[in-house]
Amino acid sequence: MSKLDPDAKAPQYAQLYEQVKTAITEGELTEHMRMPSIRSLAGTLGVSATTVELAYSQLVAEGFLDSQPKRGYYVQKLPDPYRQAGGSESGRALFVVSSIPRIVPARDNREYQYDFHLSKNDHTIFPFELWRRLSNQVLRQSNQDLLFYGDPQGEYGLRVQISNYLRQFRGCECTPEQVVIGSSQHHLLSLICHLLKGRLQHIGVENPGYLLHAETFRQQGLQVCPIPLQDNGIQVEEVYARQVQAVCVSPSHQYPRGIVMPIAKRLQLLEWAERVQGYIIEDDYDGEFRYHGRVIPSLQGLQGGNRVIYLGGFSQVLAPAFCIHYMVLPPDLITVYQQVEYKMLLEQSASRIHQCTLQAFMERGHLEKHIRKMRKRYGQKHDLLIQSIQEVFGERAIIIGKDAGFHILLRIDHPLTEHELVLRAREAGVRVASAAHTWIEPSSYPYREFFIGFAGIELERIEPGIKRLYDVWFQEQG
Repeated sequence: MSKLDPDAKAPQYAQLYEQVKTAITEGELTEHMRMPSIRSLAGTLGVSATTVELAYSQLVAEGFLDSQPKRGYYVQKLPDPYRQAGGSESGRALFVVSSIPRIVPARDNREYQYDFHLSKNDHTIFPFELWRRLSNQVLRQSNQDLLFYGDPQGEYGLRVQISNYLRQFRGCECTPEQVVIGSSQHHLLSLICHLLKGRLQHIGVENPGYLLHAETFRQQGLQVCPIPLQDNGIQVEEVYARQVQAVCVSPSHQYPRGIVMPIAKRLQLLEWAERVQGYIIEDDYDGEFRYHGRVIPSLQGLQGGNRVIYLGGFSQVLAPAFCIHYMVLPPDLITVYQQVEYKMLLEQSASRIHQCTLQAFMERGHLEKHIRKMRKRYGQKHDLLIQSIQEVFGERAIIIGKDAGFHILLRIDHPLTEHELVLRAREAGVRVASAAHTWIEPSSYPYREFFIGFAGIELERIEPGIKRLYDVWFQEQG
């Protein structure tokens, strides 16, 4: 490895990460090769051990390295297509169910002393005054035309900002013409079904996974095929075996299990899509929030996005109330979208006022600042939650899906059902949610798993809330 530049804009661990990744993808570091130890490489480069550890951790998270306890770090095998593409994330290699019955729970609007809501934001750090000022500027009388119908695809200025943002922060390859804005994921998923009508009948979804995906596809007349997960993401072999023409995945932070899909599996999926001329729908709903190591780049940017439909939005980044989501279409679907837009007389479902306010917010660099502030705050909460669970529950709990997103999964072994345990927690003033509803096909696991959200709860309530939860669930067992 070459010396790192302490004066460069990129931090030293990021420079080392890029050097090692390039060496792997170009074949200088080969499969099963043992990497230098953290201490050894730190001494060679004249940097701290923390710098090397951060770089190695990111490479492990993305699947370039494998960490073997008491043995060290080893280079992972990459599929041939990645080497043929030169390994660059901006490369241009040409890669060019029946009804799911549910018991619908009543909405829970009560106040909780300890609210571990799985997806609530911390709105105490939202820049209300700044947003109000920008919104007032948008609503000046000279902007009367803003009250009329807007571009069905979304305000062009906002699409420019979204495409710039995605290229810079999520590694996506896209232009403003590929971006389509809508008010909700359901709206965009339904639109995707119209775009692909006649091209597919069967679509694969992750199991367990986000039920909105499966239910929306089913309601649009598609046959939903639940695909089981492995420890590193969806089973690609099953994607082939089910003979689906599209698959919906969340590779940067799988919902609900928090899995980060490694580079090898991402490339296997891209190879599948090219081979069968299918599509990958990538849901990147909270890809910006990673608390240890660098943010995981999108799958869409790996091979130019020719077979990937990318989904994102601002519900987690800003607030759900603004109702601004978006998708990035591959080039071959842009004309199809324009035809659907014309035939269906589509109108824009997201508020033009909010779109233009968000455009101004992004143009002035406020979104990046806000995300950095949120990531720091949520990182503190995440670390305290992990520490509290480990100290309070000890060996009675397993934490699944840490280091990213707005929640973790807590797995326990308990004689009571998940419903009974949720009720016990509720009576004690603690909000948690069962993860049982995320299974499209029933789970064979004997465990009880619960969402523990940390973004919306006050920092000082996390530790006492976990103690209260443990007492409620285990005090009678001793």
